[in-house]
Amino acid sequence: MISIFTLTSPLHDKAAVDAVTREFLDGLGVEYSFMGDDYDDYGSELSLIYVRTGGTEGLFKELLPTLQGLSRQTILLLTSGKSNSLAASMEILSYLRQEGLRGEILHGSPAYIRSRIEALSKVEAARRFLEYTTLGIVGHPSDWLISSGFDKEAILDRLGINLQYIPMEELLEEYSLLKDDISESWKEVVGCHSDRSEESAPLPTTVKQAIPGAYRIYKALKTLVADYGLSGLTIRCFDLLTTVKNTGCLALARLNSEGYVAGCEGDVPAMLSMMIGRAVTGVSGFQANPSNINLETGEMVFSHCTVPLDMVSSYGLDTHFESGIGVGIRGYIPEGPVTVFKVSGDLSRHFVCEGDLLRCEAKPDLCRTQVVLRLPSEAIEYFLTEPIGNHHIILPGHVAAVLEALLK
Repeated sequence: MISIFTLTSPLHDKAAVDAVTREFLDGLGVEYSFMGDDYDDYGSELSLIYVRTGGTEGLFKELLPTLQGLSRQTILLLTSGKSNSLAASMEILSYLRQEGLRGEILHGSPAYIRSRIEALSKVEAARRFLEYTTLGIVGHPSDWLISSGFDKEAILDRLGINLQYIPMEELLEEYSLLKDDISESWKEVVGCHSDRSEESAPLPTTVKQAIPGAYRIYKALKTLVADYGLSGLTIRCFDLLTTVKNTGCLALARLNSEGYVAGCEGDVPAMLSMMIGRAVTGVSGFQANPSNINLETGEMVFSHCTVPLDMVSSYGLDTHFESGIGVGIRGYIPEGPVTVFKVSGDLSRHFVCEGDLLRCEAKPDLCRTQVVLRLPSEAIEYFLTEPIGNHHIILPGHVAAVLEALLK
């Protein structure tokens, strides 16, 4: 549902304007609530300002502070093209640009306007999903993420997301309060996906022994999520290798499948990218390292030792690649269209590219979940000349248009 508000010059005949309004709006073929010139609920859902006539520019200028106080939504100006409504809308939009504000004129055929409303509804739903959420940073970002800083204020201002630092000691304290429950942890692990491709194969002894501890990490992180009211988190996970001799891979895979965002290595830009991706697609996306690029074919290998369990058709358990301990996830993501995405930590840059997932692999010399994508040549050039860090997020489907509109 959308709300339609109006701007109308008092010089025009009200009955005539109302007749045109009904004909125009009903012809769009969309469900709407007609709010008229009562702006009290502006921004409570996707809101369009129907500029019904010319001579409304001054009315809008007076109204703008009220609109800004009610919503951070982009100003959307709907026009029929009659009674100088388009000319007035252009003057208003020009004024918005001069003030450094975002806006758009919706004008054209009913089919075009309807398609734009549908697209903008998706963007607005994503924006609302992000607003007023809190994401946790458990421990400081990993030392090797030298280009992956972030601007907390810019993130709050642009997306409405609050970042909450949580010392690693808090996680370890929660972990210490729990006890290994082998039967319960095993039941949870094998139960979190119904089609585990390697279920019949015997697990390596080191993996089987590590499962109860990996489950404790999951439970400890769930406690932090509840205590801080988090919608997601990123964790300095390599510290777990030395402190509890285990990994967070299984915990993050499970949290992502439960609707939270859970990222690795304290990488805040990657976590933000995952959160934006979840707002658009409903899944967190696969945080992965580019591992190999074939310049001739446009194929790229991405890999990591955890993957959201709601993204895979099946999965198996193995050790964490770099350390050879703990529990890693070897997930198999279905072939098909994907979007590769990443934002910078101050939101000044972003990369989005649509491609295709060709196959999954299971080579022993890479992180456990491995996917091969085919991307356009300009994307390959980006990775070799101006990448935004190393981690990138792989999302299902072609969703570049919504991501671009959300970050515009």
